[in-house]
Amino acid sequence: MLEYTAGTLIAMLVVVLVEVLWARTGIFTCVQYWLALGIMFGFQVLVDGWLTKLSDPIVSYDPAQFSGIRFPWDIPIEDFGFGFALITATLIVWKVIGRS
Repeated sequence: MLEYTAGTLIAMLVVVLVEVLWARTGIFTCVQYWLALGIMFGFQVLVDGWLTKLSDPIVSYDPAQFSGIRFPWDIPIEDFGFGFALITATLIVWKVIGRS
C-alpha cells in the first residue's frame, strides 16, 4: 500500500507549504540551509546505510509499505524525504520563534 512513501511525500509537501504559505522565513534561499541539509544527508548515508544494509539489516522495511527504491546502497529513498522534512521543519520553527 506504500504507506511509508505516502507519509514521506505528505511530510515533505506539508513542510514546503508551511514555509511558502505561512512562515516565509526565506530558508530555501539561504546557503547555510543547503549546507546544513548536505551535511545531514552525508551523515544520513553513513548511518542509514549501516542500519538498512540488506546483507545484515538492523532496521527492515516491509516491501509493501515503500517504493522499493534504495539508493545509495540499500537506503530507502523515503528516508531522505523524512530527513528533509524533519530538518527543514525544525529550522523553520527556530527561525519563526527567533523572530518573535
